[in-house]
Amino acid sequence: MTTDATAERPRADAGPASQAESGADAAPLDVLVVGAGISGIGAAWHLHAQRPGTRFLVLESKDTFGGTWVTHRYPGIRSDSDLYTFGYRFKPWMGKPIATAEEILSYLGEVIEEGGLAPRIRYRHAIERASWSEARRLWTVAVHRLDTGERFELSARFLWMCQGYYRHEGAYVPSWPGMADFRGRIVHPQHWPDDLDLAGKRVVVIGSGATAATLVPAIAGRCAHVTMLQRSPTWFITGRNANALADTLRELDLPPEWIHEIVRRKILFDQKQLQRRSKEDPHGLARELLANVRAQAGPDVDVDRHFTPRYRPWQQRIAFVPDGDLFAAVRAGTASVVTDGIERFVAGGIELTSGEVLEADVIVTATGFELSVMGDIPFDVDGRPVDFSRTVGWRGLMFTGVPNMAWVFGYFRAAWTLRVDIVADFVCRLLAHMEASGATRVEPRLREAERDMPLRPWVDEENFNPGYLQRGMDRLPRQGDRMPWLHTQDFHLDREDLPAADLDDGSLAFD
Repeated sequence: MTTDATAERPRADAGPASQAESGADAAPLDVLVVGAGISGIGAAWHLHAQRPGTRFLVLESKDTFGGTWVTHRYPGIRSDSDLYTFGYRFKPWMGKPIATAEEILSYLGEVIEEGGLAPRIRYRHAIERASWSEARRLWTVAVHRLDTGERFELSARFLWMCQGYYRHEGAYVPSWPGMADFRGRIVHPQHWPDDLDLAGKRVVVIGSGATAATLVPAIAGRCAHVTMLQRSPTWFITGRNANALADTLRELDLPPEWIHEIVRRKILFDQKQLQRRSKEDPHGLARELLANVRAQAGPDVDVDRHFTPRYRPWQQRIAFVPDGDLFAAVRAGTASVVTDGIERFVAGGIELTSGEVLEADVIVTATGFELSVMGDIPFDVDGRPVDFSRTVGWRGLMFTGVPNMAWVFGYFRAAWTLRVDIVADFVCRLLAHMEASGATRVEPRLREAERDMPLRPWVDEENFNPGYLQRGMDRLPRQGDRMPWLHTQDFHLDREDLPAADLDDGSLAFD
């Protein structure tokens, strides 16, 4: 894998839509993919590989591919999933398990190059509306070319939403009293300024999740001091940024494809065991996680106060700290952790609930995302607006009342890409089924016995409850109490269920 593909990443002037593709008289596409991040690139690769001859395009509002890995530019940005499972199953990962944003972008660039996908991707193409016509059996999207200002429409028989789950344009920042009084600078990691110089500065990072755990060790030693200020702790797990099994298999000179698959299966097995323990033995798992933190943080850190969450392991994502770098910074004294509430911002920093004032020159609000449902794009079916919160999800990827559309929503406790590959297999199978049967329309429909079944939130908050989901749950689709209306968030179940799903059991209506 190349070490730096940044200079080669296409920008807005690469692959402009031709008149034949963008004009009102253009022939409809077979598939329109929305988004050129990890999901959209995976969808494009599978369409190209599994359904040669399919006419499809990928529309991306940014000026290059990569999604999350382009939006986030804060120091130390890296994956919080191992790349053996975050990488696609069809392209072996050859680097360290936890990768930098540049390494991930290089990997994605290779997928695009090796798959010949560049001509299929249109950058700086924002979708302003998506409309389904029953008479034409087509989706028509209103497109705004951000580089030229041109507006036009594209039509497609199938719409594949791969745009992610959060707003790239606006992050979540709570409104604290006194923010206008602070004399320093307030930044969010999602919008990291290029001109921010931290040398000699006292930095407070508000937050305790994976972003804070990545940012704090990255700037520790580069600023006067950095403090991670958290309202409540997060579960952490540490380990070397290496995979001993992969290293051993490479010494045996096995083919990269074998190594990738073997290591991938071992990691997935270990993750399944960890998830099982989180349900069957949460207290025992908690003790092990805390013992690991104590060993890493050293005797001077109050682990009970600063690293013991109020919720059980895996009720929110467990943040991986490669090589224990966060705890190494705390031990070295270049970083510290404060667990307290925020009373207000003051001129020189933050007044805490305890009355202490935490002095700061720069405050970083690592406070999370704003949920985006279908990219916040207005949808309508024959002119009737679609309210996704009133739909029921079919296996979490298609929705009642919405024809010829699939959504990739990845896993919380495993790599997002695992579901990308599974959903791509299913969509390609669904398209082949429609082609073979002569169907031009497919829509999930509740069968008679299911119309009165209890409906539940998209995600059970007792099972997983990060802030961005709790803030936006009322905008997400619903799920039922039985298959195929469950959104399981379980890779091990999905990989058996989706390939075997009966397309003719009546839960999908074809015509």
